[in-house]
Amino acid sequence: MKNTSMILFSSLLILAGACTSNTPKDNSLTSSEIDKGWKLLFDGVSPRGWINAKTGVFPSTGWEIKEGMLVVTPETKGENGGGDIVTEGKFTNFEFQVDFNYTEGANSGIKYFVDTERDSGALRSIGCEYQILDDKMNPDAQAGLSGNHKLACLYDLLPPVNVNDKGPGAWNTAKIIVNGNHVQHWLNGEMTVEYERGTELWKEMVSKSKYKDFEGFGMTQAGRILLQDHGGKVAFKNIKIREMD
Repeated sequence: MKNTSMILFSSLLILAGACTSNTPKDNSLTSSEIDKGWKLLFDGVSPRGWINAKTGVFPSTGWEIKEGMLVVTPETKGENGGGDIVTEGKFTNFEFQVDFNYTEGANSGIKYFVDTERDSGALRSIGCEYQILDDKMNPDAQAGLSGNHKLACLYDLLPPVNVNDKGPGAWNTAKIIVNGNHVQHWLNGEMTVEYERGTELWKEMVSKSKYKDFEGFGMTQAGRILLQDHGGKVAFKNIKIREMD
């Protein structure tokens, strides 16, 4: 009995050690991730690296940083608060990953290839979008053609497949991989969208979408990444990126 207890106790210690080493704290990187070139885009305590897409500074209301999360808080939004936020830096080829948690009925998104050149004094925020949406409760999920307004889709262009949504109030993990013109969306370890920019098929899709009047839509080579304020409460954490050659 003594030997059995010691073996069981030792096994639990080994398991605990494995869990500790393989489960990093929120908004931090493992040594393996650092070696692979991953960088944090959110440190869990400050808005450093993020600005309002129109004003060029982080909004004073409408977004909050609390308990290690970057949260869209529409209930705190003042007259000039809130709005979409974008990275200060631009990215070309990359693997981007973020954990997100949406409330019931919420609508948000992650945009990339975002062109934020100043237009009449304001920053534009047009780009391809990884949709974040409560498919069951938000009516916009049924508004798109062939499901191209649903969670993890390429918004208004391509519907998703293999959508393993954990639902409102739970943490989901989004990943966007860009390698030249080849792009993938991932949700909780499953690829949901894959496409190639610049092809005839791409041009045809854009011509039938709400982006048809934006010349060169989605073809920006170096763009910002945007987190959308669409009026719903959504939290983000563990925001990181790995740039590739």
